[in-house]
Amino acid sequence: MEGGSPRTVAEELDAADPLAAFRERFVIDDPELIYLDGNSLGRLPAATPGRLREVVEQGWGGGLVRSWQGWIDWGARLGDRLAGHVLGARPGEVVVSDSTSVNLYKLAGAALDAAPGRGTVLVDAEDFPTDRYILQGLAQQRGLRLRRLPSDLDGGLDLDVLRDALDRDVALVVLSLVSYRSGALLDMARVEELARGVGARVLWDLSHAAGAVPVDLAGAGAELAVGCTYKYLNGGPGSPAFLYVRRDLQAVLRQPVWGWFGQREQFRMGPDYDPVPGIERFLVSTPALLSLAAIDPALDLVEEAGLARIRAKGLLLGRLADELADAWLAPLGFRAASPRPAERRGSHVSLYHPDAWRICQTLAADAKVVCDYRVPDRLRIGPSPLYTRFTEVWDALARIRDTVAGRAYTSRPAGLARVT
Repeated sequence: MEGGSPRTVAEELDAADPLAAFRERFVIDDPELIYLDGNSLGRLPAATPGRLREVVEQGWGGGLVRSWQGWIDWGARLGDRLAGHVLGARPGEVVVSDSTSVNLYKLAGAALDAAPGRGTVLVDAEDFPTDRYILQGLAQQRGLRLRRLPSDLDGGLDLDVLRDALDRDVALVVLSLVSYRSGALLDMARVEELARGVGARVLWDLSHAAGAVPVDLAGAGAELAVGCTYKYLNGGPGSPAFLYVRRDLQAVLRQPVWGWFGQREQFRMGPDYDPVPGIERFLVSTPALLSLAAIDPALDLVEEAGLARIRAKGLLLGRLADELADAWLAPLGFRAASPRPAERRGSHVSLYHPDAWRICQTLAADAKVVCDYRVPDRLRIGPSPLYTRFTEVWDALARIRDTVAGRAYTSRPAGLARVT
């Protein structure tokens, strides 16, 4: 909008926000801090410390090993909640376990073993590094060809590029539904249709989509997916990831890490591995119970809010960020580094500036705005609809404008330090 909207527009959006009350159900330690990094680590739900205290003191402290009867199936129970409220899957198709990287390794290995005679794996050249590295290792171990599909840094993968690369030699395609860098959103159903046409399988990384974008794994015909729970799902630092395997494939695929939690009649301690027939066959070992417990109250909030309302607010937050960036930041050397309009991406916005790294440091240290940085020269702004106010987006963009206009960032070191 011309010259940017008055702040009253943001105030009115907050007043009309049907999700406004959810903010009070998160720990807001410093009300002056504007936190726009929910796409990396979500805020702490206020109910989580009490839930963890209960598990530690009553379960571990009082119940000791007797508590295992209530704990042992948490991965599957939480998986069913994710399936029904977040991922558009059926009961018994999702389980929570391990990390996203480990789950991706397990499902990619299983899919490749189930495709003898095919020698090619496709991956977006700009996808998250771990995904690419895992596939590089699997391809090298198996003597397969890894093809990195050229992808636009800001616009994401062009499906014409994918279509042209698909042939009868492709065993597996691994893609992120939402790009970690730009937020570009792929058409899951169309990708699945293209892959089915040549008999290839698709493994989705939903880490930047789950809890922010409605996902319909069943409706899109998806077979395999993984993702994390610590971004928009607010499960906490390093909280366990999830994996999805469509029901009809579960008895066909055998993951490469054989552990006792995937074993039929596991407490019989049998001599040979014999996996259970269901989704639990993709488990490996004793789960991280305290981390699993933290996911439970976080999912309460997502379920109550509903993905439709979360997505609707996310789109409004993104549009406001776009308008303010165009009005205030473009004259200062920024440009959009995410697809437009907001419907073509997830819930985070990426902006290019040649000094984005130093600006990001300065915002956190001096302006009380926490966003994050990704190479090359991208400032990521990640409002999370459950707790981010429209006025926070307004104020954050104003602080970015003032920081850059006053060149307050120039004293910061230019070298890239360790960034997560």
